[in-house]
Amino acid sequence: MLRLDGRVAIVTGCGSSAPGWGNGKAIATLLARQGATVYGVDLSLEAAEATREIVQEEGNSLHAAACDVTDSAQVNALVADCVARFGRLDILINNVGRSEPGTPESMDEQVWRDQLDLNLTSAFLTSKAALPVMAAQGAGAIVNISSIAGMRWVGKDQVGYAAAKAGLVQFTKVTAVAYAAKGVRLNCVVPGLMFTPLVERLAQRYNQGDYEGMVAKRHKQVPMGRMGDAWDVAHAALFLSSDEARYITGTELVVDGGITAFTGLPD
Repeated sequence: MLRLDGRVAIVTGCGSSAPGWGNGKAIATLLARQGATVYGVDLSLEAAEATREIVQEEGNSLHAAACDVTDSAQVNALVADCVARFGRLDILINNVGRSEPGTPESMDEQVWRDQLDLNLTSAFLTSKAALPVMAAQGAGAIVNISSIAGMRWVGKDQVGYAAAKAGLVQFTKVTAVAYAAKGVRLNCVVPGLMFTPLVERLAQRYNQGDYEGMVAKRHKQVPMGRMGDAWDVAHAALFLSSDEARYITGTELVVDGGITAFTGLPD
């Protein structure tokens, strides 16, 4: 089950800025383990190469490259190079994202625009380039990594990130309907609070640098009593990319330990 032999997958944000497993690194590694040829890209070539080394040490295949997925020219070149190298494109995982603090009053206008570009426009650009290839093949799967911040307030003022991730869900739904008859499926993975290297950066932005306090707070927010990890996201992305999900399109798979179903304990 969940095999991807013969498939070619682009994974954006495939590196990790710190030691440990980020979502993109885990997704790229897992898809390769399941037989896919992965074209992994990251803004940092060094980070992408680090993931490539792990995948190749396991005997699997990943081509690493640098790409700014908010730049349409770079994105178009990425997809064209993938098809030229491997002859097709079966799976696209849109994984890039970053949260910046702020309310509409406090957030700088350029930060707002940058948040929309990175968290939403990037998926538009990669999908715009990939969809014609997949439609011509008569098959393809796009998985967008959203966030529960796009569904509810999660304890942080991050209006740009939340708006973009909510928009990503609706972008996925509308595009899924448009391409359903062409054999291309689009779905979202919606992670909750995940214990990845990103938490350290979030502690600097949202918790005055108190990493241990940030970790404890995030564990406490989850009904299951703990954050998830990058592999929880990766397994959800693998499922939605696979033939076992062949009749699933235009929907979300929430991976959050129960947060979005939780209204808070009574006093």
